[in-house]
Amino acid sequence: MEPILYFVIPCYNEEQVLPETCGLFLGKLISMIDAGKISQESRILFVNDGSKDATWSIISSLTEEEEHFAGISLAHNRGHQNALIAGLMESRLRADITISMDCDGQDDINCAEQMVDEYLKGNEIVYGVRNDRSTDTGFKRTTAECYYGLLRAMGIEIIPNHADYRLMSSRALNALMGYGEVNLFLRGIIPHMGFKSSVVYYSRAKRIAGTTHYPLKKMMALAIDGITSFSIKPLRMITFMGLFVALLSFIGIIYALISAATGNIVEGWTSMTCIICFVSGIQMISLGIIGEYIGKIYLETKRRPRYIIDESKNLKSVTEE
Repeated sequence: MEPILYFVIPCYNEEQVLPETCGLFLGKLISMIDAGKISQESRILFVNDGSKDATWSIISSLTEEEEHFAGISLAHNRGHQNALIAGLMESRLRADITISMDCDGQDDINCAEQMVDEYLKGNEIVYGVRNDRSTDTGFKRTTAECYYGLLRAMGIEIIPNHADYRLMSSRALNALMGYGEVNLFLRGIIPHMGFKSSVVYYSRAKRIAGTTHYPLKKMMALAIDGITSFSIKPLRMITFMGLFVALLSFIGIIYALISAATGNIVEGWTSMTCIICFVSGIQMISLGIIGEYIGKIYLETKRRPRYIIDESKNLKSVTEE
């Protein structure tokens, strides 16, 4: 029996690109159905992440024109990762497998068929991994390499050059549901689950239309979330820095006592200013890192819902067992 596949595609202010890419998604879905790879019940699920433009109107029109399109609209903008988890959880009881990807057409849709083949071989998770970064700027390539290197140094298990283009089975999605974090970092959580997995390589194309919604600020926020969600090494680094500064201070005290005993005391503010600035800088960095972790604890203890669905289109009703 052919598996039911749901494409899960988060959308935020994508009125320019959505009319261009929806045909690509539908064409691939229909071709896979015709080839007997997936079930006729398969769908393309768009997740509107509180868009301020006509994105939801476009999705609503698509669901009325074509039965293979479906949509959900979140009541408020919750960010890419929360929109993605909303689509995955809504698909969990309706599909055997899901493939998540971005709306901008940069992920190679043709790899979806290879992902399904890998699933049929027994893999619960299939990662779409870029085989090159030729479409990125030099700055983005450099920062990406530093990003993956930093995460590995922090002991975080992550798939290099993989974003959110992946296949997940319903079994993997059921396991994912058990992760109750409010601060989601799916790129770290999913490899952490440990299911049998494989990789499909592809070349990432340029964005078909519109502008990216992942500027440097959001990329840095994602990096911080990844580190603070999966590693306590920054806290240990603070301890080691404290020990190092304490050692320097102890040496300074000994030097000051010897100087006082020998009468070799020179008045000066330069050395004192340098010491104060150095210690103050270490303290501020330490407080910032500790604050990040305390902020995460604060948000987690609230246990607020990660998303609220305001409206849905063309989704069949299901009863969770």
